[in-house]
Amino acid sequence: MDVSRIIVREGLTKDAEVTLEIQKEVIKEKDFLVTAEEEFVRSVEDHSKWIEKLLDNECETFLVAEVDAQVVGWLAFQSPNRKRLMHTGSIGMMVDLRFRGKGVGHALLASLLEWSKQNPTIEKVNLAVFSSNVKAIDLYKKFGFEEEGRKVKEIKFENGDYVDDILMTKFV
Repeated sequence: MDVSRIIVREGLTKDAEVTLEIQKEVIKEKDFLVTAEEEFVRSVEDHSKWIEKLLDNECETFLVAEVDAQVVGWLAFQSPNRKRLMHTGSIGMMVDLRFRGKGVGHALLASLLEWSKQNPTIEKVNLAVFSSNVKAIDLYKKFGFEEEGRKVKEIKFENGDYVDDILMTKFV
């Protein structure tokens, strides 16, 4: 796929249905998210309100990636509302399985980092990633994220296997 076909824009509440569907599909994979499929009960209305809340806060954002006018991924940046933590925020990113490895995550992350550099409040971007999510870790490292900490055996799967939760950060 030609990465120049990927367009990243600010998400809108009208994107709630498609972005929620992407999230549900990612959760079904069971490999990279803490939330189990049976635990996830967010409605389109709830998701729309969540997007609206992000967009109403100047220290938060919601971005979507489109290919041929189809939403294929999204990224949310959430910042704590505590005065001493407002210079930080954390990301969550979801990419449609059919579009992984094609530059969508790269485009979303690049756009978020550009947004954060333009935001006068944001100084530090944080994320958490399963140690088993090697492709995501490689992407984050390419953008200069560094491991800040590790929660050993933080995630336990149904089969009894564990993975570490790696905390990564980048100062902007």
